[in-house]
Amino acid sequence: MRLLLVEDDDRVAAALSAVLGRHGFDVRHARNGEETLEALLPDGGPEFDCVLLDLGLPDQDGFEVCSRIRRRSTTPVIMVTARADVRSRIHGLNLGADDYVVKPYDIGELLARIHAVGRRPPLRPAAAQGAPTPPHGSPVVTDLAPAEETRLVLGQVAIELSSRRVSVGGDPVALTRKEFDLLALLAQRPGVVFRREQIISEVWRTAWEGTGRTLEVHVASLRSKLRIPAMIETVRGVGYRLVVPAA
Repeated sequence: MRLLLVEDDDRVAAALSAVLGRHGFDVRHARNGEETLEALLPDGGPEFDCVLLDLGLPDQDGFEVCSRIRRRSTTPVIMVTARADVRSRIHGLNLGADDYVVKPYDIGELLARIHAVGRRPPLRPAAAQGAPTPPHGSPVVTDLAPAEETRLVLGQVAIELSSRRVSVGGDPVALTRKEFDLLALLAQRPGVVFRREQIISEVWRTAWEGTGRTLEVHVASLRSKLRIPAMIETVRGVGYRLVVPAA
């Protein structure tokens, strides 16, 4: 995997690049926001599989850099920062970050998160996978458009699985990859409680226990973006389920 490491401290960047290199990663170092954005231009060099983005940059705030990255690129972004408060986590995810790691961290944690964002396949509609027809009474609402677009309609929320688009009341909602995967997973079986371990396994493709906090942050961000907080219900001690609100 080719990584773009955005870190203003040369000593930290050198040490982390050496560790990542020993684990088989090809790392390029950017010291500020402008170098980061230039590296991600179409003619800026090889494409990257992931960006490790520090928020404390000398020329501009890392949140602004993330926002500008997302406007021009779909490259996964992992924020790596000492800002541990939940508000910063939610803000980063709302701007388009795919994950958020707080310093100091265990290198195994960082590696797990890099691999997780790197092996996410695009979500395919159930019809394209040859899935059996849901039994009578299944709560899944689907609609097959002419272009074989599988669509879930749940109250005001419409989810187009193959094009990965979401709208609420007809207005488009911008979601990160993991936010979309999480919503799509819950939406395909409304009313069914998904255990936290199951969600982490299917969305993050890992059994690593520390991902639980990331799940909570993504749920909070998703509730904020959909503007229907009660739609994703917390089942205490178990997990989450999607509840279709009354009209």
